[in-house]
Amino acid sequence: MITLYAFGPAFGLPDPSPFVTKAEVLLKMAGLPYRTETSMTAFRKAPKGKLPYIGDGGVRVADSTFIRWHIEKKHGVDFDAGYDARARATAWAIEKMLEDQLYWAMVFERWLVNENFDRGPRTFFDPSPTPIRPLIVGVARRKVRRNLHGQGFGRHSPEEIAALGIRACEAVADVLGDRTYLLDDTPCGADAAAFAFIAGVLCPVFESPVRRAIETRRNLVAYRDRLMERYYGGAYVKAAA
Repeated sequence: MITLYAFGPAFGLPDPSPFVTKAEVLLKMAGLPYRTETSMTAFRKAPKGKLPYIGDGGVRVADSTFIRWHIEKKHGVDFDAGYDARARATAWAIEKMLEDQLYWAMVFERWLVNENFDRGPRTFFDPSPTPIRPLIVGVARRKVRRNLHGQGFGRHSPEEIAALGIRACEAVADVLGDRTYLLDDTPCGADAAAFAFIAGVLCPVFESPVRRAIETRRNLVAYRDRLMERYYGGAYVKAAA
């Protein structure tokens, strides 16, 4: 059986990491049996120092995209079955836009907006010893700030970051239109990523201009609800309501 190494449910989401949620939905789409491991030991053993990764038959595969490629190659799954090359390319472009643009807007909103940090990521450090917890939190936030600056998003103003995040979500809304899934009536591989990121942005725990903007796009809210119902029985939407 495949083991998915994850953080575990938090903030009314299947996982606080959209990349973990993406990997889990891909496993669900593929119909492959799996178990989830959320221990700190597993996190420390992550091949690339990040989650998610999977263990499959003695092989460890890190990064949600490489997990997808592994599933396709080893288990003979075509996540984009029935779609032509143009549609597949569109799906890939959407997925990478979300992962390389919207993701950084979400990191900024969750980690560097103090109110959101206190409601969310600060809780990750609760198991740390009380006397040194402020030091650990400070180091972690400085690392996030450096990563954002190095990537480029951290050089923008909060308003500019929000504008980029909103534009990415609007692009997804426009591509989706009134379809059930991104490309048509059948889910494709990019739906795993789009669902994970849209659900993450709509999380009511975090206040943000991006969330407020896409709450007005009814097709995105319905899309989130539809996929949450399909892959998680709607449990997390109900918990967050």
